Parts: sequence; structure tokens; C-alpha cells
Amino acid sequence: MTLETAEQSALKRSIAATLVVGASGVGFGILSGSLSIAFDGMFSVVDAAMTGMALLVSRLIARQTSGRFQMGFWHLEPIVLLFNGGLLTLLSAYAFVNAVATLLSGGRALEFGWAIAYAAVIVAICLAMFLIGRRQNREIRSELLALDVKGWAMAGLITAALLAAFMIAALLQGGAYEHWTPYVDPAVLAVLTLCLVPVPLRTVFEALKEIFLVAPPELDIRVRTIVAETVRRHGYADVRTYVAKVGRSRMMELHFVVPIDHPRQTLADFDRVREEIGAAIGGSPRDRWLTVAFTADEKWVD
Repeated sequence: MTLETAEQSALKRSIAATLVVGASGVGFGILSGSLSIAFDGMFSVVDAAMTGMALLVSRLIARQTSGRFQMGFWHLEPIVLLFNGGLLTLLSAYAFVNAVATLLSGGRALEFGWAIAYAAVIVAICLAMFLIGRRQNREIRSELLALDVKGWAMAGLITAALLAAFMIAALLQGGAYEHWTPYVDPAVLAVLTLCLVPVPLRTVFEALKEIFLVAPPELDIRVRTIVAETVRRHGYADVRTYVAKVGRSRMMELHFVVPIDHPRQTLADFDRVREEIGAAIGGSPRDRWLTVAFTADEKWVD
């Protein structure tokens, strides 16, 4: 099984599990009267839709190029990440506002038996999907799958916190603090959204960097180090480097200035230099857009 096929298989499994979790959340949210469970279910439904988009992008990337998209489909990956992170950020913000409004209006009573049963089952599902996805992505190394694993982690943390809060609130019933139980559900939802919203926000910022072709510092330093050694070893006059990361691809343009009287200027010589540079950079060739150009006139690199 290729890495692309493994990635698509993992995403398909995640979509199926997420739809089950989302439908369960909406249903149990209605039965128990819990805003936080309903939010958890909607979060899962949105996540399933985003994972479906990720699966489509994964299939397109596997095709590499087409007649209309001759530069490949890598650019779609950060767009999906941006849309996913932005949507989850907006959903979290809406849930927080809703939770605060419910707190100010006196809280919300709910059926803790249904809520505890739901939370226990969903925590187990989320933990299993998180562990399976993380183990697979150690080999696949897909940003789309990494985002999916992060989504399962977020969903699991949300539901685990809900489970703890519901169990504590259930213990308070019939006691001196029973009047506080209506505030448990919206209070937990407000705290969770505040704690978790940095995760999709971080995804948004990272996606924007790739969309705007911001040079990754690690890749920039690595390429500069490699070409500096190439200039020294082959006696070139100068070099210009341009790097960017878009999704799983690394895009690199290297322009060497060769002295006019350089003794080795055949095409075979230049091709050997290209091979050396490609081997030094490493990584999967299909996820690397490497352009190595040579010129004797510095006007072409300024």
C-alpha cells in the first residue's frame, strides 16, 4: 500500500467514525438538554465535512499534475487547512457566546444520566481514533492526517472534560449545592471553548504562512548551507535561493552565477550538480519542486 493510499484509507475511516460521533452528539444533546453535548456533536459534524475535503485534496495531490493545474495541487492543502481552522474557530466563538448568555440567564437543567453515558462512549472512540491516527501518521507524515488527529484529540479532551463535569454535577444533586447544577453545562462549555480555540487559530496562522509563501526558516537555512558548499566546491561566483513550503511540498529555486572562464560548463556537468543538490536536500522527489539554473550573467539572478 502506497503512502497516498494509506492516507486516504485513514481519512475515510476517520470520516465514518466522525459521522457516528456527530450524530450521537446531536441526538444525546437533544435528549439530555445539554448545550455542550450539542456543540460537541456539531464540532464532529464540521470535522467530518472538513475531513471529506481533506480526502479529496489527498486524491488530487496523488495525481501530481493535470492539464489545467500544471504546477500540481499542493496549494489546495493549506487552503483546506485555513478553511477548516477558520470554521472551527468561528464555531468555538459562537459556542462561547452562547454559553455566556445561558449562564447570565440562570443556567440550563439537563439529564445527567444520558449525558454521562454519551460522554463515556465518545471518550473511548476519540481516544482510539487518536492513537490509531497518530501511529499511522508516523509513517505517512501527512499534514491533512495530522490535522485530523489533532481534531480527535480536541474532541476527546472536550468530551473528557464534559464527562468529569457531569459526574461531579450528578453527585451534587440532592445536596446543599444542587442549585448550582444548572450552571455546570454552560460553564464547562465556556471554559472549553476558551482553552481549545488556540488550536484551530494556530492552524489558521500556519496555513496563511504557506498561502503567502513565507519562507520556512529551517528549509531556508538548510538550502543556503547546501548551496554555499556547492559554490565553494565548484568555484561558482554567486548563488540566489528562493524557498517556500506549500502543504507537503517544498518549492526551491536555486540560481548559480558561473564565471565565464569556468572550466566545467557542459550540460552534463550542470546535471551532475543538480543531482548532488537533490540528494543533499533529500525527501520525497514527488513532493519536491526543485529548479536549479545556471547563468554567466548576474542580471538574470537580480
